[in-house]
Amino acid sequence: MIRDNARVLRGALISALADFRAIYTWWTWGFAWLTRIIVQVAFFAIIGRLLDSPERTRFLLVGNAVFIAVLVSMLVCASTSWERQTGTLPLLIASASHPFVVFAGRSAQWIVDGTVCASVSLFVLGPLFGLGVPLSRMLAAIPVILLISVSAYCFGLALAGLVLRKMELRNLVGNLASLSLMVFCGVQVPTSFWPEPVQVVASVLPLTHGLHAVRDLFAGAPVGAILGSVGLEMCVLVGWLLIASLTFRWLAESGRADGSIEYGE
Repeated sequence: MIRDNARVLRGALISALADFRAIYTWWTWGFAWLTRIIVQVAFFAIIGRLLDSPERTRFLLVGNAVFIAVLVSMLVCASTSWERQTGTLPLLIASASHPFVVFAGRSAQWIVDGTVCASVSLFVLGPLFGLGVPLSRMLAAIPVILLISVSAYCFGLALAGLVLRKMELRNLVGNLASLSLMVFCGVQVPTSFWPEPVQVVASVLPLTHGLHAVRDLFAGAPVGAILGSVGLEMCVLVGWLLIASLTFRWLAESGRADGSIEYGE
């Protein structure tokens, strides 16, 4: 069972990478997409410069650079619908493997893309905006950014399982969810800025604890504090992964019950 699921997941990952190569060439990714990402992060960092606050500049730079990992990974909400539009869903439902295994790996290219874009943004813009973080800490932040990407991917996957019933909402739901994470999870302002109920909600969303870990890492905080935040982000990841599997189970069972699983849009 585990071996079969691993084989299916591997096939889904290969398909995801093939999709990525079909969407981008090295030229369009490097000189169009990545440049666009760096300009977006620089835009928010410049706001800190205009406020004449080096501390604010660093806060905005780190927050918005790390947020890129979330922004890209949340594309899973839209790209999952692409799979249903190709008409493969009935075949996946009828197969021996659970459809969630396929969908979990089918858009994994965004995890890699988001992690690379966020990391490059930090490495390129950090020196330009006076981030002043040693190279060793910058490198240590990459695994945490990867963790944030996976966590956001699981969150987006959970939303995708719901949106597959209303595919016309895929971009709206994905964009609103990304914007909510940017607003409430400590990217532009600390989470303590918001009322306590909002802070509680933010604590179970991806990015909040991971971004806190990155900020602590750059500030030279004790290792225990950093690992504590990393552990919380991992708990959030596992929670959203379980929720995502339930949304796809609901999709399959409700589709069988009402006959809404079709071969295409």
